Amino acid sequence: MVTPRRRRRAPRELTAAGSEGEKMKIADILDTKGSTVHSVLPWLTVSEVVERLGKLGIGAVLVCEEHSTIQGIVSERDIVRALRKHGAALLAMPVSEVMTRYVQTAGPDETVAHAMARMTAGRYRHLPVVDHGRLVGMVSIGDLVKHRVREMELETGVLRDALISRY
Repeated sequence: MVTPRRRRRAPRELTAAGSEGEKMKIADILDTKGSTVHSVLPWLTVSEVVERLGKLGIGAVLVCEEHSTIQGIVSERDIVRALRKHGAALLAMPVSEVMTRYVQTAGPDETVAHAMARMTAGRYRHLPVVDHGRLVGMVSIGDLVKHRVREMELETGVLRDALISRY
């Protein structure tokens, strides 16, 4: 007869650290990375936007009117798709013709885990953060993954310390 082994409880610190990922909010990511959001006007040419993306070393910009209403988002992926369709003529087109118009957003209180799940399911890499109708930042899947990696390293350290202290 096989008797089930009693499961040992994780140290309190590990339990807290392990559950923290479920509770970490988008606002916490913005506190770390900053709230700078790059945007362009809808009539700028794709060429101008490509130049800006390259100069800033970023993968997407919001397309906004001067009064900050989000009209769309344009990413490297949008540009590559449009290049396939329009060829070199794309570079002279206004960015409003190639942007993604239906922009998914997050609130600052959304959990990192939930935002990652939405971004993965929707296959998008950038998520503007809006609080009560006001743009307050933007996170990328890379920002969220970087956070999760740091969190996992912390959990690994706690586990290692717990094992070492027991033996």
